[in-house]
Amino acid sequence: MTNRRSGTPRAVRVAALVLGLTSGGLVGGGVARADNGIDTLSAQQIADRSRDALLSVRSLHVDTRGDLKGRNPSAALDLTLDRNGDCDGSVDLGGTRGSVRVVKRGDDVWAKPDANFWKNQVPVGGPAFAAILNGRWMKATADDPRLRGVTDACDLDAFRHVVVDNADNDRGTLNKGRRTTLDGAPVVPLTRIRDDRTLTMYVAATGRPYPLKITVEGGGPHAVVNLSAFGRPVPAATPPPDETYDINALLNRSTAPV
Repeated sequence: MTNRRSGTPRAVRVAALVLGLTSGGLVGGGVARADNGIDTLSAQQIADRSRDALLSVRSLHVDTRGDLKGRNPSAALDLTLDRNGDCDGSVDLGGTRGSVRVVKRGDDVWAKPDANFWKNQVPVGGPAFAAILNGRWMKATADDPRLRGVTDACDLDAFRHVVVDNADNDRGTLNKGRRTTLDGAPVVPLTRIRDDRTLTMYVAATGRPYPLKITVEGGGPHAVVNLSAFGRPVPAATPPPDETYDINALLNRSTAPV
């Protein structure tokens, strides 16, 4: 079940908004060794190429932590997702607010909140539901509104649309830094200062120009996004039937475990 206080969509919006503000992008396939020549281009040309690359990617892995509003404990998203809406990973709401494991394949979605999530996000009956589930996954159809936050998190197009919507937004100053390395990989950093925020995107200087890391700092907000596994399929495994509990059966039960 989903409570409207759930931070799952908010954690996803952190990553999506970071991508949009940078006009950054990704491409499918593995990392090539050949120099791609982006360090000879202007900052805007590099941003445009990485944005265009995003529009062709079919799947990726996103690992992000932070809160753009600078008020709440840092949320974390660790998710592999694709343009079909399939995904596998987890969302951590930060602090003691709880986390949720998420799997979506085709028309089915599974969610496994931890004890802190049930306690703090569903204060009325949450611990009782956790006891009923006893470590099992909740299962529902992908169009079930009670898990809408989960299914919304799984659609790669949500990231792509934000970038497209922001692609023509030229507010702020975009600068190119000198070629350097990030975890041993050659990159060219781009920095944009906008609305008291400093956004830095490290674009791969070999292979196709996707960003390896994006950071947002300043004015309270702070977020870090790491991107990898470009074009790698979402894991096909789903929770087995004996480890799942139908969400309708769960909600039709008494909250007093038997």
